[in-house]
Amino acid sequence: MFHHSSKLQFPVRVDKPDPEFAMLLQQAIGGVEGEIRVAMQYFFQAMGARGDVRIRDLLISTATEELSHIEMLGHAVALNLEGAPLSYQEASAKDPVVNAILGGMNPLHVLSSGLSAMPVNANGVPFDMSHIYASGNIAADMLSNIAAEATGRVLATRLYNMTQDSGMKEFLSFLIARDTMHQQQWMAVIEELGGLKATLPIPNSFPRENEALEHAYYCLNTSLDKPLPKGRWSEGQAYDGVGQFTAFEQPDILGQEPDLGNARSGSGAQIEQIQVPPSV
Repeated sequence: MFHHSSKLQFPVRVDKPDPEFAMLLQQAIGGVEGEIRVAMQYFFQAMGARGDVRIRDLLISTATEELSHIEMLGHAVALNLEGAPLSYQEASAKDPVVNAILGGMNPLHVLSSGLSAMPVNANGVPFDMSHIYASGNIAADMLSNIAAEATGRVLATRLYNMTQDSGMKEFLSFLIARDTMHQQQWMAVIEELGGLKATLPIPNSFPRENEALEHAYYCLNTSLDKPLPKGRWSEGQAYDGVGQFTAFEQPDILGQEPDLGNARSGSGAQIEQIQVPPSV
């Protein structure tokens, strides 16, 4: 069960409406880095979380907070669309707004939503849920969540730098701060699980004797004209504390040349592809 407060989590104000910035804000709602993505990701991870109930509770609480961020962003989009023209005739009466409706403004905000936010990205493409990662493996999910919050924070900082509106900067500063916390909290969950050494490789429940460990810790160079760049990934102990990183400049090629043989009769292939029966 969810409960809702009529008030926003943080004040949202716009000093001067900007229909073009409303279009850009849509990326933070329905983009692959946006709030719909993380809200649904955490929600589905929570529904499939087994084990430590604290982690499930943290996921569901954060999912609910992200829903509140969608609400705030939706309000910000609507505030930025205040006074936007509803017709070309109206737009023509005010030269500064002509550029908004004919140039940067998303026409869907007039044609489809009545000057309101939509579950789409900045290009008007609906969010299709294909970027929701909920594997049932808590460590894998936490790493996905850290990446999601990182890209979301990158987006929020870019939006912050693209507006001079003090109200929008204050609001985006809040979202950036919450992204900071969420990055930190998912990393803290990994620490609760024992840290990277204990969680890697994911899943750590797979028997290592069933893994071809001789191939588990070397870095391959597949470039024809450049040597392998040396770094932490090519020498020293691996993060799981088991293997040692090495590097192969010219790795052994162990597999065979792929050959599927002839096609089967009735498969729709050409006669020349089909194996001729021995009796013919």
